[in-house]
Amino acid sequence: MVQALMIFGALSGGSAVVLGAFGAHALKGRLSEASLSAFETGVQYQMMHSIGVPLVGMLMLVLGAKPPWFVTAWSFSLGILFFSGSLYGLAVLGWRWLGPVTPLGGALFIVGWVALAIGLWQSMDLKA
Repeated sequence: MVQALMIFGALSGGSAVVLGAFGAHALKGRLSEASLSAFETGVQYQMMHSIGVPLVGMLMLVLGAKPPWFVTAWSFSLGILFFSGSLYGLAVLGWRWLGPVTPLGGALFIVGWVALAIGLWQSMDLKA
């Protein structure tokens, strides 16, 4: 499971690079400024959280696979799909029905960061 999450993060990071290049070259001039900005926001958040998923996997390998790490990795992964994916659909395809999905993805990112903080707190040696 840990390896699958780490591979997902790596593939997501690579696809963020591809999507960023696609947006900069193929979509520039074809989309409105607002749509292009939304697309770029999706790419930025995808890349940031894609890096986080394998790093959390490494924490699992070093510190043990604890529930907060899984919550973080899954929240980041689903957040990428919902937040960034909905922005891509809104920007490129004009699928307005995806609008309510974007905040759900953002909430998943927040849950992931809180879970990461909890996991780090629990892993600290509080006896020192």
